[in-house]
Amino acid sequence: MAAPFDLKDDSVVVVIGTGAGGGVLANELAQKGVSVVALEAGGRYLPEDYVNDEWESFGQLAWLEPRTTSGDWRVAKDFSGLPAWIVKAVGGTSIHWAGASLRFQEHEWKARTTYGNVPGANLLDWPIDGAEMAPWYEKAEAKLGVTRTGDRPGLPGNNNYKVLEAGAKALGYKEVSTGRMAINSIDYDERMPCQQTGFCFQGCKWGAKWSSAYTDIPRGEATGNLEVRDRCHVLRIEHGDDGRVTGVVYADRDGVEQFQAAKVVCVAGNSIESPRLLLNSASSMFPDGLANSSGQVGRNYMRHTTGSVYAVFPEPVRMWRGTTMAGIVQDEARHDPSRGFVGGYEFETLSLGLPFMAAFLDPGAWGREFTSALDGYENMAGLWIVGEDMPQETNRVTLNTEVKDDFGMPVPNVNFDDHPNDVAMRNHAYGRGEALYRAVGATRVFPTPPYPSTHNLGTNRMSENPRDGVVNAHGQSHDVPNLFVSDGSQFTSGAAENPTLTIVALAIRQADHIASELAKGNI
Repeated sequence: MAAPFDLKDDSVVVVIGTGAGGGVLANELAQKGVSVVALEAGGRYLPEDYVNDEWESFGQLAWLEPRTTSGDWRVAKDFSGLPAWIVKAVGGTSIHWAGASLRFQEHEWKARTTYGNVPGANLLDWPIDGAEMAPWYEKAEAKLGVTRTGDRPGLPGNNNYKVLEAGAKALGYKEVSTGRMAINSIDYDERMPCQQTGFCFQGCKWGAKWSSAYTDIPRGEATGNLEVRDRCHVLRIEHGDDGRVTGVVYADRDGVEQFQAAKVVCVAGNSIESPRLLLNSASSMFPDGLANSSGQVGRNYMRHTTGSVYAVFPEPVRMWRGTTMAGIVQDEARHDPSRGFVGGYEFETLSLGLPFMAAFLDPGAWGREFTSALDGYENMAGLWIVGEDMPQETNRVTLNTEVKDDFGMPVPNVNFDDHPNDVAMRNHAYGRGEALYRAVGATRVFPTPPYPSTHNLGTNRMSENPRDGVVNAHGQSHDVPNLFVSDGSQFTSGAAENPTLTIVALAIRQADHIASELAKGNI
């Protein structure tokens, strides 16, 4: 275990958040001999602590601090205090994620060029592309042990997958498999293979699914170069007269304010907390929030175009058995404007237990139609839609000064309106999802509205030109050279793929850049 670093030690890199971005970055830097203090707002839980019960696990792991919502999205009506389902613990949402690990397609790095001018969308090309990212994706896939990459076989298909596969093939879909998953199909990296228990969202009790909680974080600590302080909630980032950040103010586990000096600060609190922190760090030099000369901090919030389709069959499916996200159909992930929208979407199997099914199937519904649907739970199959939503300047995280958290800080308000492209894509996906299940004998089909999702992206986006975004191609602030963004908030656009693999690849690449720049004395 690393000896604690002194609060006044201004040679350390402070990483805020320990999920797929921050946890990987902290370890990668520690492996390179860089001193790192990682601050995590939540507690520390390992596989033996995870609970195979949806409600109890949600209470243990979820970020439950107050947040507010606005806009026309269904989540603001159904779950107004819970815009996103993210984890507050060492390891972050890498504890809760399903494990799907997909590379962006080539065209998705250049959304503005590919899709052209989409009215109402604030599209921008990423300042990097697939060729630049390929070697970093390879490193990320090896770290995560992604199935169907390297020599690692795919996972077996459970019943939920078999129904999806049969329906997809009946519709003529070709790109159907149990997916590229960061869940071991064989012994790998000192972790056992998947035991098909289910409850992937509640933390993998076997450690078969990759999470920074029990891979990167302890390995970073073992170098002696990483100190993780849990239950430490960062309140603001401070800077000197030269505009460079000097450290962070945080409330420790006893609620006492502390200041940790830093040479570099890396923000990896996810797409809601990261912009909130920059906005709460406003000063006379940065009146609109730290790193916000462009006015883009908090803007362009994306959450993927999502929704679900559940279907009831004459025979039992028992979709809850086995991997939660047990397979994928990728045929609709192409860019084909003839469908009535730009970008594409994936179908991925999804199973929810009865408590969450009752909450999410049709929020607020009751009566015979709803209860009879739950009566058919054993015979249900389910899939989730994951599509590229359009960045919009008005979809944004702002500070709600009317509502304060336990530390007296304004909470984030998340405003989101569906773009017409999002609506057209979702409706197309509902239609294809229903057809898929009808093709294999479904007796009832339930298109289900989007629920609080973990795919939170944008809000501190990468841009070539400082006017258009918050950070450059390495996640480095355009305004503040020793401030970095290291999570999904740096995404310029969302693509149709689950984001974690790209977050991890960017974190490995960013660690390489930061270590190199520190060695040269550039930051």
